[in-house]
Amino acid sequence: MSAAASSSRGERGLLAACVFAVAAPLLVLSVLVVGVVVQAAPHLDLEFLLSGPSRFADRAGIYPAALGSLALIALTAALAVPVGVGAAIYLQEYAGRGRWARLVETNIATLAGVPSVLYGLVGLEVFVRAVGLGRSLASGALTLAMLALPIVIIAAREALRAVPHELREAGLALGATRWQMVWQVVLPVAAPGILTGIILATSRALGEAAPLLVLGAVVFVSDPPTGWSSPFTALPLQVFQWASRPQEAFAQAAAAGIVVLMVTLLMLNAAAIVLRDRARRRGA
Repeated sequence: MSAAASSSRGERGLLAACVFAVAAPLLVLSVLVVGVVVQAAPHLDLEFLLSGPSRFADRAGIYPAALGSLALIALTAALAVPVGVGAAIYLQEYAGRGRWARLVETNIATLAGVPSVLYGLVGLEVFVRAVGLGRSLASGALTLAMLALPIVIIAAREALRAVPHELREAGLALGATRWQMVWQVVLPVAAPGILTGIILATSRALGEAAPLLVLGAVVFVSDPPTGWSSPFTALPLQVFQWASRPQEAFAQAAAAGIVVLMVTLLMLNAAAIVLRDRARRRGA
């Protein structure tokens, strides 16, 4: 067999492996999504979206949980995004490559892989008990902000690192200070990558149930949160509570909650993608 034929066969094998690696998860995911939508269809209506939880499956709704999730993710993003982007700017543009910077980088990468349950334990001990915030919306948002923070930092730093060094030198050569160079030159170019990291972090936080369960968030809440000290529930918690019931009607309600959660994630991601594309066009 010639070297050219062997190389061609190897390339076809790699192509087939790549196609399988992409197509197989998509096929499985499509089957699961279709199954969930079919199961949720009897329960998806306007009354389900505008009603509160109930002991009776035919009256159960998702309104407080949906608003609780939106309030939770908004507060989480407000806490995690400025701190995460600021930390990434400091580490990339100011900290250099010293021992302290390398130690911080290692710890951030480690925190990004920590199971979410551990964040729930930290939130329970620090925010609920030590700080005294109780099982409130603020405790949940602070806990999820800790979970999202490493992802935001890593993604934002990679986006900053991808900016060509020549742009920094050009800004400084024109007389800009280091902060002016970062704010007016580097950040606009890195904005699409930073927004991608924010999308990933907020999507993960929105779908988390384990840290909120450990935190002691209330599963059955009849009213949406009215302030940072209010008790709250979230879509993943509500779905978990319904899925644990033995009745088939509650299983349908859980499937409907999963559909609402997926649609919410898609809408948030779509909005973030639009903002990212606008930032990319402005940067170009």
